[in-house]
Amino acid sequence: MHSARPKPIHLLCGRAMASYVLDTLDAVGIRQAVVVTGPNGGRVSKRLLEEPPDFQIRFVEQKRNLGNGDAALIGLNSFDDVDDDDDDVVFVPADLPLLQAKTVNHLLAVHRATDAACTLLTAAADHPLAAAAADRVGAGQVTRDRFGRVRAVVNDYEVFVPRDPSGAPGSGDGNGDADRAGSDGLEIALGVLCVRRSLLAPALRRCQPDESTGQLPMSGIVEVLTESGHSCETAVIEEVGDLIPVDDRVQLADAEAELRRRTNRHWLSRGVTMVDPDRTYLDATVELGTDVTIFPGTILQGGTVIGNGCELGPDVHLDRCQVGENTRIAQTSGSLATIGSNCVVGPYAALPPGSALADGSNTGAFYAGGESESD
Repeated sequence: MHSARPKPIHLLCGRAMASYVLDTLDAVGIRQAVVVTGPNGGRVSKRLLEEPPDFQIRFVEQKRNLGNGDAALIGLNSFDDVDDDDDDVVFVPADLPLLQAKTVNHLLAVHRATDAACTLLTAAADHPLAAAAADRVGAGQVTRDRFGRVRAVVNDYEVFVPRDPSGAPGSGDGNGDADRAGSDGLEIALGVLCVRRSLLAPALRRCQPDESTGQLPMSGIVEVLTESGHSCETAVIEEVGDLIPVDDRVQLADAEAELRRRTNRHWLSRGVTMVDPDRTYLDATVELGTDVTIFPGTILQGGTVIGNGCELGPDVHLDRCQVGENTRIAQTSGSLATIGSNCVVGPYAALPPGSALADGSNTGAFYAGGESESD
């Protein structure tokens, strides 16, 4: 990210990236979670605890980056003891802010229906976004034996090259994965998986670190489990874009654009009118009443609260402001300001922190000040 800020707490629509992941886990009924951080974990825990989920959450530090498998082992030791050894653990990277509850529910449904030891979220290899979604350590191609059973996850992308009958590079021999190359049956593991808790730690301890990086990939447990006679399954998804990790500022901007679209659709379904949703920018922390009308160029940030029946815009920027009901605001900027009901604010008004407009105020044009004003 080329930033001093830890990646999990980069902001999207006013919230930390990892907060969206925790929201998704909350929505599917996760009972407790452990967040494994890097050496600067204090900043991560402080930011995420500003808006904690409704389930128990702990933070542990991975002092050296030895891979996500090592991180899973560290996190596993921090869970509360439970009586049921068949409890499941869901492994989710923190840089997936677009991950939706329906996707995780699909993973859990397949895992429970098949009684698998481990279930992987996967996508068809020929999906145009599959390679981007799998661009992380521990993701890769799902390989199967000749009976179609999951065997391992490998990072050898050469197997995607179609093979020809002449025995050209990568030609198959009639058995196993080679015959599946280039077929619709190929799947890409996306780095999200569900594992039976009692099997996770023993499997990770038997995994071998990657020779080139020295890191322990989480995906190594698949081969360990299958070689031990346990079954591993895949849950294929079509909305692969939700699983693309945010690894740079371009992907951060793309993810924020999608989250803004989701936020706008939410408020449109709740009785808010947006004249041009593509030019309306709402943080996920904003609260809007019913029958609010928003004109283009409006930016609402922080914990801004807008009352019923207000009209905002064009070109209004409010940050952490409180607005009463049936107030009209145009070409105005404000921060940490309070605006009463039935007010007319602007055009070209400036409301610095601490500004307070009483009910019925009419600022007129080019208003600048912080004292309580009445009509």
